[in-house]
Amino acid sequence: MSNIEEKVEKLIINDVQNLGYELYDVVYEKEGKDFYLRIYIDSHKGISIEDCELVNNAITDKLDEANYINDMYFLEVSSCGLERVLRKEKHLQAQIGNEVEVKLYSPISKKKTYIGKLKEFNCQQIVLLGNDEVKLERNNIAQIKTIYNWENQERNDKKNESNG
Repeated sequence: MSNIEEKVEKLIINDVQNLGYELYDVVYEKEGKDFYLRIYIDSHKGISIEDCELVNNAITDKLDEANYINDMYFLEVSSCGLERVLRKEKHLQAQIGNEVEVKLYSPISKKKTYIGKLKEFNCQQIVLLGNDEVKLERNNIAQIKTIYNWENQERNDKKNESNG
């Protein structure tokens, strides 16, 4: 997490929580020639466009006043989504026992992507369970994200339709 991301998170976390949402993550990144400050929020009720607008309106002036970012940037407030990136220790802890996808910078045994249940992690490595137990060094991990089981959801939706 960059210094800007940490400062922004500390600045806005109470405002986001007071509105009834969880501040899932703050990401400041450059894409092409443009900079983006992305605020990811979550709620047990889900996130709507109105929720994003509410949070955006609550934090915009505060961000402008704090002036942590010297470059011109675009502010985006959105849901963290069903398949969410796991960047923080608390994100990983919440996914113990669940299926995740890990993308590596450098391949191991000619593979750059591993999928398995997150068994455990520490600051040096994560351990996945699949057909075999796989230990992956954290400094080689480009991204870890959750995997949403679309097939189970479709089955549940059809089941609910027939019951309703």
